[in-house]
Amino acid sequence: MQGSPRPLRRNEIRAQNEATILRAAEKVFAEAGFGGATMQLIADMAGLPKANLHYYFATKEELYRRVVRDIFEIWLQAAEAMDGASGPAEGIGAYIEAKMEISRRYPYGSKVWASEVMHGAPVIQDYLETTLRDWTVGRVALIRRWIDEGRMTPVDPQHLLYMLWATTQHYADFSHQIETLNGGQPLNDAEWRAAADSVKQIVLRGIGLD
Repeated sequence: MQGSPRPLRRNEIRAQNEATILRAAEKVFAEAGFGGATMQLIADMAGLPKANLHYYFATKEELYRRVVRDIFEIWLQAAEAMDGASGPAEGIGAYIEAKMEISRRYPYGSKVWASEVMHGAPVIQDYLETTLRDWTVGRVALIRRWIDEGRMTPVDPQHLLYMLWATTQHYADFSHQIETLNGGQPLNDAEWRAAADSVKQIVLRGIGLD
């Protein structure tokens, strides 16, 4: 006879509550912006008492910075596909695949980041000047090495990165526009696959890798 489910430990309950709060916060911040969001709105979206939010996150800014940090950490993980690749076709291709999947799975987080930057990054400017800058310098050096080795068409590495970010994140940040042009429906599995393949083909062909 199967026994009763094991009661959740305190750390498991904490992890579940944090995940619920962060999912709700992503959506509220994406739709209302930092200024329009309130801890009460986020609590209502999460289905938790407002006091619970303040237990885990003392202020709205602390919660906002965590949402922004989490999406950026996910983007950093996507870059690992580029760093460990055998060459530019494999590396840039895998990076595009990973970034497209992130846009599919984390559209609200991407929108929060985009809105923050478009408003001059009033909350996370320090993050842009440190973590993002350091990450970008490292990826520029990698792409420049591939160019110097004659393995891809010479392009400006920094502008190539800007184009990759803009293209892949478009599918999250402008998802409503894409759905409207897709007959009012979100992209299905096959359409996401076709989109990722198209982006990869266009970019790789443009830098002499297809």
